[in-house]
Amino acid sequence: MVIRRLPETTANRIAAGEVVERPAAVVKELVENALDAGARQIRVSLEQGGIGRVLVEDDGSGMGPEDLALSVERHATSKLPEEAMLFAIGTLGFRGEALPSIGAVARLSITSRPREGEAHRITVEGGRVSAVAPASGAPGTRVEVNDLFFATPARRKFLRTPRGEGEAAMDALRRLALAWPEVGFEANLDGRAVLSLAPTTREGRIRDLLGEEFAAAALPISGGAPGVLELSGLAGGPAFTRATAMEQHLVVNRRPVRDPLLRAALRVAYREVMAPGRHPVAAIFLDLPASEVDVNVHPMKTELRFRDAAGVRGAVISALRRALGHGVGEVAGPAGPTLGYAGPARLSFTAPPTRPAYGSGGFAEAPLPLAFAPPAPAAPMQAAPVPAEHPLGRALAQVLETYILAEAPDGALILVDQHAAHERLTHERLAEEMRAGAVRSQPLLLPAVVEMPGAAALAEAAPELAQLGLELEGFGPGAVIVRALPALLGAPDPAPLLRDLAEELTESGEGTALALRLDAAIARLACHGSIRAGRRLTPAEMDALLRAMERTPRAATCSHGRPTYLRLGAAEFARLFGRS
Repeated sequence: MVIRRLPETTANRIAAGEVVERPAAVVKELVENALDAGARQIRVSLEQGGIGRVLVEDDGSGMGPEDLALSVERHATSKLPEEAMLFAIGTLGFRGEALPSIGAVARLSITSRPREGEAHRITVEGGRVSAVAPASGAPGTRVEVNDLFFATPARRKFLRTPRGEGEAAMDALRRLALAWPEVGFEANLDGRAVLSLAPTTREGRIRDLLGEEFAAAALPISGGAPGVLELSGLAGGPAFTRATAMEQHLVVNRRPVRDPLLRAALRVAYREVMAPGRHPVAAIFLDLPASEVDVNVHPMKTELRFRDAAGVRGAVISALRRALGHGVGEVAGPAGPTLGYAGPARLSFTAPPTRPAYGSGGFAEAPLPLAFAPPAPAAPMQAAPVPAEHPLGRALAQVLETYILAEAPDGALILVDQHAAHERLTHERLAEEMRAGAVRSQPLLLPAVVEMPGAAALAEAAPELAQLGLELEGFGPGAVIVRALPALLGAPDPAPLLRDLAEELTESGEGTALALRLDAAIARLACHGSIRAGRRLTPAEMDALLRAMERTPRAATCSHGRPTYLRLGAAEFARLFGRS
């Protein structure tokens, strides 16, 4: 094994792999260059999802012939006037790698004209650079990329379908558009207009991209301190959720990111007000001095390193919790301070009507204050023994309109999450009907038209979804028409269900086995067809749910792997009270 220098073209193609992994990366890099050049109108056109052609045109400052020649040389950039600026980056691009990387693996053509000057063109094919030549063109820059990865055909095998690549590229463009609302954006996909955004305010751009429904339901976010860390944006309430984190838009110093620290801060802020497995929708903007954040830790610059990571995380969590009305602190209850969420120090408790309240002939329906001391019973209560054949026992009460409290045959307490439990029951029923080839569907009285970003993915998966009793078809660009739903689900609103299904199918990808894709779809259907937290159940309904759980396979966990019930026996109580 002799060490040798790689040929320059080989080294450039290897380096290109860090920057150009798919058409979406090409779109991101070229649009970032346009924004750094001061563009106020950007047009993007894609063919074959960007695999065949990517065209980005802008009205920015443009380049003269000398700068045009340097722009395709590796590590040549106008965005780092001195080395010290490397630790205080104020632009989107700065490495000088995007254009030479693209030219190393594709056919690249750049035509540029300064506002005061003539237009010139340069081309790069598989790393071979042409001379700069005079051309015609409007002020600004026009970059055309054809036959992506023609120089490295093995890389093309790892790309998704043109539809999947096109959706990823549009997602990258939307995230940049959200961060730069004062810039107009247009996009065409195979000759079809898919995006048209006029310059607007930040709030207007959020409404354009995340929808009127989100804008109407969202909570304003603010926090930090001027000049140190300024935080703003909108976040959905606990009921406005998605199946994945795809609709979490995080922008730091005008840069869209997918930073793990910020995503973790969102999870923590929503943890106790949102069902596990669900994800909030949010558009959050952080502005801080460039010297306080390092954007040079990831080739795609989508992850960051903050100088004061704990401070940033705490500011995001605090701002979100303030907006949600759930700031953590000491709450003075009737019997003294207790740690908990700010709000009424009361516990809602609903007892079954078959069990009389202590010392009365009525039922304990009213909210009971914490540290509540019930009067001594007039006479011992007589309760029938719990049958041994019912391991989940007999329902005693519904707690917080979310959990079922039951007594097991051995006296242990069982706490059941009613939504998680019913989700598993619905999941297994749907799976059983699918295996039998007899999923019952319920036609809608009037077919429903649902507009959504992932409509193409659903329309493509229509034959698979029909096996689950969900009948739909494409209805023009960006919409589907729903004709029937699985009968087991009752009559849920089809729009949230379809959004979740589209995200699930997009996340699983075209290459995923059919069985796994269908099981993921069943999990989403089951979630939407299940008893929700907050619904009051009768004693008969609670007992029926417990009996169904005892008969159902995998009933100990929901479709997403969360536990459906907890068991507290003598040993657990002794440990909780320090008696063990």
